[in-house]
Amino acid sequence: MHHGRGPVVGALHRDGTVSDMSVSSSRALGLLFAASAAALGNMYLLMSSVPLHVAERGGGGAGAGLTTGTMMLATVAAEPLVPRLTARLGARTTMAAGLLLLGVPALLLAATSWLPPVLALCALRGVGLGVVVVAGTALVAGLVPAERRSRTLGVYGVVISVPAIAGLPLGVRLTEHVGFAPVAITAGVLALAGLLATAGLPAARTPDADHGAGLLAGLRSGALARPALVFAATTIASGVVATFLPLAVDRDARGLAAAALFVQSCVTPVARWAAGRAARGARLLVPAVVLAAAGIAGLAAGQAAAVVAGAALFGAGFGIAQNVTLAVMFDRVPEREFGTVSALWNLAYDAGIGIGATCFGVLAEAVSYQAAFAATACLVAAALVPAALDRRTVSTI
Repeated sequence: MHHGRGPVVGALHRDGTVSDMSVSSSRALGLLFAASAAALGNMYLLMSSVPLHVAERGGGGAGAGLTTGTMMLATVAAEPLVPRLTARLGARTTMAAGLLLLGVPALLLAATSWLPPVLALCALRGVGLGVVVVAGTALVAGLVPAERRSRTLGVYGVVISVPAIAGLPLGVRLTEHVGFAPVAITAGVLALAGLLATAGLPAARTPDADHGAGLLAGLRSGALARPALVFAATTIASGVVATFLPLAVDRDARGLAAAALFVQSCVTPVARWAAGRAARGARLLVPAVVLAAAGIAGLAAGQAAAVVAGAALFGAGFGIAQNVTLAVMFDRVPEREFGTVSALWNLAYDAGIGIGATCFGVLAEAVSYQAAFAATACLVAAALVPAALDRRTVSTI
């Protein structure tokens, strides 16, 4: 287990060399935060509006789930390749490529509601998302010393969650009131505007390691696999909530769905930041799972107050899980493996969202939305097993 202070990546030079000085690290973080926020703004505006757009034009619940599922599948497929891409091209070019793949397809989405091209465009956006989140997360971790990493990751979580606070509910409300095309165009322009921030990012290259083998080793390592499993359970539920909560309520109750998404989006970054401040590591995994499972159970109840309260509880559990799992995983590896950890964590994030959205859509059509939410709550609760095992294992070291 790695607990030492890693080198502070400060002056990240245009020729790809990395110095030990801390000069320019704050500026690099600020630019990275701006580029990441633009990318996530694109994602969240369309995450709730694309499924709604497809479902209302004949795609049904299964088609709606496929839009999110296809995007997340492409994201998952791209993420293992990103550490090697960053090693070859550098942080600036990699982040710019990701934003282009998010922005251009979003503009094209405004022109069609036919499912096949929509899914193809969602796949391209998924690749862009995978590039941005893996490269960005690893860069954040490398820009700060180990003792500040949890707090900085908490701040980063707040920065990239602000787009969710606005994007998830706005995607629903704007699609309802002005139509889908303006929402898609706005999302596309937002991602392309993020290119301005990448122009000032350092051209640092990460060590060129065998990242594919590193991912397999990480999956075989209980120290990384346990928190990744816990996190994946909460992200499955996150994909369900973002994709299907607007469809699970009556049409005249869409305002309730937007309010619940807003509450969850506000609570999640606050909880993530608070978990970073607390820096209690694996001891917070069990409370995170309990809160997340209770929140999804509240959504299954179907009553207005229970839906909003459930969204708040789930947001708290999800935010804590985000910070704790990522910080713990970084703490357990040397800095040369940060790219591998970032890819593994983001795989858990995006695979969970895609699996949740795709499977929930099929299940909800077979039973009911309420029963499918109850099943999701049980799945999240099952993550108590690896969470408790991780806490017990760490306490004996």
